[in-house]
Amino acid sequence: MPTLRTLFTAALLVFCLACSKAPQEPDPRLSQPEHFKKILAAHGDWEKWVAAKSFSFAMVHETTLEWENHYLSLIDGKVRIDADLFQAGNDGDQVWVSPSRQAFPGTSVRFYHNLYSTFLSIPFSLTDTLITITPLDNRILNGVSYSTFEAKLKDGKLLGPSNRYELLIDPTTGQVAWILFAVTFFDKGNQVQEALKYEDYRNVDGMIFPRVITGYLLDNDSTTRIRYQSSFTDVYVLEEELESSLFKMPKQGVKSN
Repeated sequence: MPTLRTLFTAALLVFCLACSKAPQEPDPRLSQPEHFKKILAAHGDWEKWVAAKSFSFAMVHETTLEWENHYLSLIDGKVRIDADLFQAGNDGDQVWVSPSRQAFPGTSVRFYHNLYSTFLSIPFSLTDTLITITPLDNRILNGVSYSTFEAKLKDGKLLGPSNRYELLIDPTTGQVAWILFAVTFFDKGNQVQEALKYEDYRNVDGMIFPRVITGYLLDNDSTTRIRYQSSFTDVYVLEEELESSLFKMPKQGVKSN
């Protein structure tokens, strides 16, 4: 006759097996409006971004020829940048820079540490559940009419430098040709728009990323002078996590704004 202990063990085993077979809820980022899915599909296997845990790339500032390597944890937003003149990062608790604050040439390390990762990962990063994608009227830029979509974050939150982006879609490829935005990181009321041109798309393991992004000043419906240009190589989107030690502030590092 089975003992109470045996019956309990058997019941626990059945419960555990039932739990292991319980279907997992699909990631809510996979549920996108059809008009946005069309854009995402033009950039390859976008569902890989949803499944990914890590993102890394190398970049060169073409105006100064300075290089940087960027490493990101897509799970928790941790970041590390190795650059010519400095290292910077976000360890999950603080933003840091090394070897000193003076080594970083910009105004704000916090503003900069996820700036280029945001630019490079669009449209994939716009699958975030805090973002709403809405069709707008066509917009003319430099004499060309583009299908245009608004990506807007809820509750005034930021993705990189802004809480709102306009995506101008190439009529031939269906890919992002331009992104228009105003930097609201420092001033939520800022209305001065900038334009990013996305060029020379390359296939990266089934996903399509631009090799070159060029920033322009914007005057009504025309771009004016170039503000900066960056080229990207060695792009990786991985399902594996990066070592947590990668994001820790070095001994000679300091906290920064």
